[in-house]
Amino acid sequence: MMDNDFIYLDYNATTPVDSRVLDAILPYFNQFYANSGSSHLFGLTVKEAVENAAEEVAELIGADSKEIIFTSGATESVNLALKGFKTDTNKNHIITVTTEHKAVLDTCSQLERDGFWVDYLSVDHLGNINLSELESLITERTLMVCIMLVNNETGVIHPIKEIGEIIHRTDGYFFCDATQAIGKIPVDVKDLNIDLMAFSAHKFYGPKGVGALYISSAVKNKMQSQIQGGGQQNNLRSGTLNVPGIIGLGKAAEIALMEMEKDAQKIRMLRAHLEYELLKIPETFINGDHSARIFNTTNICFEGINSEELILSLGNICISSGSACNAVTTKPSHVLQAMGMSDANALSSIRFSIGKYTTLSEIETAVEKIEKTLLLLRNR
Repeated sequence: MMDNDFIYLDYNATTPVDSRVLDAILPYFNQFYANSGSSHLFGLTVKEAVENAAEEVAELIGADSKEIIFTSGATESVNLALKGFKTDTNKNHIITVTTEHKAVLDTCSQLERDGFWVDYLSVDHLGNINLSELESLITERTLMVCIMLVNNETGVIHPIKEIGEIIHRTDGYFFCDATQAIGKIPVDVKDLNIDLMAFSAHKFYGPKGVGALYISSAVKNKMQSQIQGGGQQNNLRSGTLNVPGIIGLGKAAEIALMEMEKDAQKIRMLRAHLEYELLKIPETFINGDHSARIFNTTNICFEGINSEELILSLGNICISSGSACNAVTTKPSHVLQAMGMSDANALSSIRFSIGKYTTLSEIETAVEKIEKTLLLLRNR
C-alpha cells in the first residue's frame, strides 16, 4: 500500500484511504457534483447516493439510516452531542472520565462554564473505571453519562453495555465516543444501550473531514442544532453536505463490515509479535490493561527515555507519544497521568497502533531500529 520509505505505526491518529474508498469518492468531485439538496433530477441522483451511504453506515453500527447525522468528524459530533442535547427538566449533571479524549474533556469544561455540573470518574492503574463509583455519582439531576468505547492512547475497552444499563435505570442518557472502535470491532448501538455515538471516517480507511453522530430515534426530539442555516439533515446540522466525504464514509463502512474480522486476526498477530520483541528490552513495560483492550494498540513505556526524542531519532518510523489531536506539547499524557503514572514514565511512553496495511517485515524493521536507537540514547 505505502509507496514511500515510511513505516507507519500510527493508525490511531489516522489511516490511509482504502483504494476502493478513493475509487468510490472520485466521481463525486467532477461527475456527480450536484448539490444533494437540489430538487432537480441530478440533485436527486446524488441525494440517493448519500442515502445509500447512510444505510451502509447504519448497518455497520446496528442503527437505522434516519438515526445518522453526517458531520465534519468526531470532534464536531462530540460537540453536537454534548452541547445540543436538551431536556425540559432541570437536569444539568454530566458524568465523564478523566481519560476521555480532549474533544470530550474540553467540551465538558465549556459546559461547566455554562452552568453544568460535571463529575470526572477516576481510573485505576490499568485505565479501567469502577462501575460502582459510576453508579454512586448518578443523581436525579444526571442528564448524561459520557464514556468512550476504546481509549485512543492505551486501547483500553470500557464495559459500555453495562454502563448503558446503569444510566438507563435512571432517567439519564448515554453518549459514547466510539471513534477508535468503529470499523475495527463489531458495534451494535442497540445492544450496547447507546443513545448517542460519535465517530470519524479517517480512523477506518475513509477520508478526513467527515464523520457521523448516531442519534437514537428515541432521543432525536431532544437535540438542538449547533449550526444554523439551511436546515439540512432535519434541522440538526445545517450546511451543504460533503458528498464525496459521505460517499467515502459509506464505502469504508461497507468494507469494514465485510473485512474487519479478517483484518483483526492479522493485526492481532502483528501486535503480539511487536510486543514480544519490544518487551525483551530492559526497563520496558506495557501501559494499561493487557486483556480489555483493542487488538491494534499497545502503549509501551521505555523507562529513562524521552519519547519525543525517540520519535525524532527514529526518522521514518511513524509512532506517537499520545493523541494526534492535541496541540504539540511536551506535557505528559493526561491519560497516563490519570492512571497514576509518574510524569517521567508518562514522558517515556510510546503509542504503537497497527493497521491492515502493516506488514511483518515493517514490524521487524521497526523493532530493530528501536532497539538500536534506545541503546544509543541510553548510553550517551
